Amino acid sequence: MNALHGSIDSTGLVSGPPSRLPTAHGLFALRTYTLNGTAHAVMSIGDPAKADAPLIRVHSECLTGDALGSHRCDCGDQLSASLAAIAQAGDGVLIYLRGHEGRGIGLENKLRAYALQDAGLDTVAANRALDLPDDARDYTAAAAILHDLDCPQITLLSSNPSKVTALEDMGITVADRLSLQVPDRPENAGYLEAKRRLMDHIAPAGHSHEDQTETDTECAASTAYAENTLAVYDTIAGGDEVVAQLAQSEDGFIATSKGDAQFVSGQIDRAHLHRIRASVGAVLVGCGTVIADDPRLTVRAVPGVNPVRVVLDPHGRIPATATVLTSPEAPTIWLTGAEIVPPPDIGDHVRMVRLPATTENEISPAAIVSLIRERVSGAILVEGGGRTVSSFLSAGILDRLFLTSAPVLIGNGVPGIRFVGTEVMAEALRRPFRRYRFGEDMCTEYLLSELARDGSARDPDLHPGAASTA
Repeated sequence: MNALHGSIDSTGLVSGPPSRLPTAHGLFALRTYTLNGTAHAVMSIGDPAKADAPLIRVHSECLTGDALGSHRCDCGDQLSASLAAIAQAGDGVLIYLRGHEGRGIGLENKLRAYALQDAGLDTVAANRALDLPDDARDYTAAAAILHDLDCPQITLLSSNPSKVTALEDMGITVADRLSLQVPDRPENAGYLEAKRRLMDHIAPAGHSHEDQTETDTECAASTAYAENTLAVYDTIAGGDEVVAQLAQSEDGFIATSKGDAQFVSGQIDRAHLHRIRASVGAVLVGCGTVIADDPRLTVRAVPGVNPVRVVLDPHGRIPATATVLTSPEAPTIWLTGAEIVPPPDIGDHVRMVRLPATTENEISPAAIVSLIRERVSGAILVEGGGRTVSSFLSAGILDRLFLTSAPVLIGNGVPGIRFVGTEVMAEALRRPFRRYRFGEDMCTEYLLSELARDGSARDPDLHPGAASTA
């Protein structure tokens, strides 16, 4: 890298020349890094490349908090505290990522979300009311900058575990993560509590908010997918269970009547789903899920290897443009009827497997599992949709079921779990279970087979699932 004139690296990252920036916290070196037309500001002090794990703050642009002094968020306070901490450490970097306004939704949409928050919605619900993601930020530029600065191992100043995951997915080792000791303000306490409860953000040590005892409990429960359930993922990864996962509304729907399922459950539950994907050899969905959602079925929210994608499509209904057929991110097995003609430009990653003909014109879940096991080792995840998961549950093929209920009422839509039940409550399906709080969502894990129960028998949080005698 040319220290005076800057340079362009192999990723297209363009670095500008450094200049001196005296601040209230000390004298920093300031330069720009430009990637894909967006210029980011990088402030550094000392010689971060020589430190084993230099102090790094990856800060998202926030006009209202950083420049206008808003107390609706803690961005300005975090920015100032980060510069102070880095200056005190003597070696460190602050990467100011532009294009991250409002967690990536842009200034105009952020202010629209503010208006909804003024009307009573929390920060996550406001985004969803605008059909926007909870968090749309991308950290590709930050990782590229850290690599260019020769800082592949860092100590990250952040309360956001998702930022750790994103950087590590791009080759940055986060040796440690430190929360900035920034107290809540009366104006932003609700906003910060919502991020801790719904987006898994971590409160700083010694946090003095009056509801901290309750918030700490909720945060601990919310991170169950990353801590308490790690043994569950290890158990799944080490065996050959058939596992199902489904997220549905409180009234039992996985999507609206028009098929909109973006998103029924929150970010933590989706990270949980990706952890299951990373633990299995294959992930199975029905053709309806592919047609409605065009899913990638890959591991993105957590570290891990993509499972083999399996699509149950006996009548060849999924379009040739479906991501599972066109994207080579993961091998794909396409289970189709014998008469289906493959599209001429089918990807090399796709293998068509013919379903056996049956007199009932519907192949059994047991036969589907056998077809998969002949080609893929490890556990199998039945991910959707509701009809496919329900058929596997009804057939007694599932070893384990994760059923997440989100606090939303859809009223009418695509049903979740449905099967022919019993007229006698004492004969209803009851199995040992555990429950996890995933932010605002509640996940119940049902242990449906002896195989699953044996692997979890010593867990003190396991409920027996026996019928009530009240």
